[in-house]
Amino acid sequence: MLNIFSEPTLVAIIGLIGGVLLGLAARIGQFCTLGAIEDLYYGNNSLRFRMWGIAIGVAIIGTFTLSAQGSLNLNETLYLSRNWNPFANIIGGLVFGYGMALAGNCGYGALARLGGGDLRSFVIVLVMGLSAYISLGGPLAILRIWAFGDSDPATNTTNIATHISSWINLSTETTGILIGLSIIALTLCNQKMLRSHKHIFWGAIVGLAIVSGWAGTQWVAQNGFDATPVISHTFSAPIGETMLYLMTSSGNSISFGTGSVIGVLVGAFIGSMLKGHFRWEACEDPRELKRQILGATLMGMGAVVSIGCSVGQGLSAFSVLAYSAPVTFIAILIGAAIGLKQLIVGYSPSI
Repeated sequence: MLNIFSEPTLVAIIGLIGGVLLGLAARIGQFCTLGAIEDLYYGNNSLRFRMWGIAIGVAIIGTFTLSAQGSLNLNETLYLSRNWNPFANIIGGLVFGYGMALAGNCGYGALARLGGGDLRSFVIVLVMGLSAYISLGGPLAILRIWAFGDSDPATNTTNIATHISSWINLSTETTGILIGLSIIALTLCNQKMLRSHKHIFWGAIVGLAIVSGWAGTQWVAQNGFDATPVISHTFSAPIGETMLYLMTSSGNSISFGTGSVIGVLVGAFIGSMLKGHFRWEACEDPRELKRQILGATLMGMGAVVSIGCSVGQGLSAFSVLAYSAPVTFIAILIGAAIGLKQLIVGYSPSI
């Protein structure tokens, strides 16, 4: 493959393939972060939330199987190669979750809606990408580093499976696979979920998309000559990265994140056309637009602080059982709950 494509192009293709799967899962399988939270909190329906359990379980099993086969070095992955900062994960997760509730979508969900013709989501995508880059390397970067420190290389690359394996005298890989199987078993302890083959199938597809990212970028890193980062899907900084690439492609390289973002748009477009759901939509309420802009700004900043969005920390980091994953995911749930309560029960009319 490296004889045909350059390394940046190849990792972008890998990201594109996984992104298409994620886009299809969003439009056909209704895999959605905020939608799952709304169903759980206010709809008394846990099916879409349980899809996350399937996705996380499959992603963990696939990731630790790769590690057992020698196809993935867990310590080289994004979320285990950096020191863990619980404070940053909590604050970033809360800000991201709150912003997600205000915007009505996370970055991944906004891309999926944009692929279905929702122009309101175009605003969310642009603002979130810009906000992420301002926080990552722009004017707010100094303030972020002052408040939360820089993300230094890890001095102790342990994960949840490593610690548990030392207690039960099993290998890290076996422990990780058992954790993944346990999550799936707990998720399926519900008759409605057990009978809903659609939710199980698309949850598994999402998990496999995450695994494909790790497998593909690790292969390129091992067989190529460039310093290719071992990463999987996340939708915060990659949105800004895609915007930057579209503006400077003649002097800039394409990346996994760019391929992933474009892939979600393509997959969502295909899914919406197959379902007959594609239609152009625009925002008619200035107050709604203001909320979406504010929410997208908060999501971009929160995701950079926590080093990942709902997909980055909630799926990719979970797949390697990084300690940051459950902490950030719970913080996102709490932040979203606060934002949804304000929107549903009562919110200031000035917003």
